[in-house]
Amino acid sequence: MFAMGNLVYAIATILDYVLTIANWLIIIRALISWVNPDPYNPIVQFLYKVTEPILAPFRRLVPMFGMGLDISPIFALILIWFVKLFVVRTLFGIAMRIG
Repeated sequence: MFAMGNLVYAIATILDYVLTIANWLIIIRALISWVNPDPYNPIVQFLYKVTEPILAPFRRLVPMFGMGLDISPIFALILIWFVKLFVVRTLFGIAMRIG
C-alpha cells in the first residue's frame, strides 16, 4: 500500500505542476494579445500552439463580446482552478490515506 500511496501522490504532484504551467501560459497569452504580437515570433507561436487546444473548446461555447473581446481564457482558468482545487486535492487526500 505504501507504493500505491506514493504513486497517487506523484500523479497528483505532476498534475498540479502541469495545471500551474497551463495556468501561467494562458495568462501570458492573454496579456500578449493586448499588444498585438508578431505571429511569426517563435515565442508567440509556441504560446498559441500550447494554449489553443485548451482555449478552443471554450471559444466554441462562449461567443466573443463586443469589439472582439475573447473571454475564453477566463473560463479556461476557472476550469483549471477547479481541477486543481477538487481533483488534485482529492488525489493528495487519497495518497495520504493509502500511504
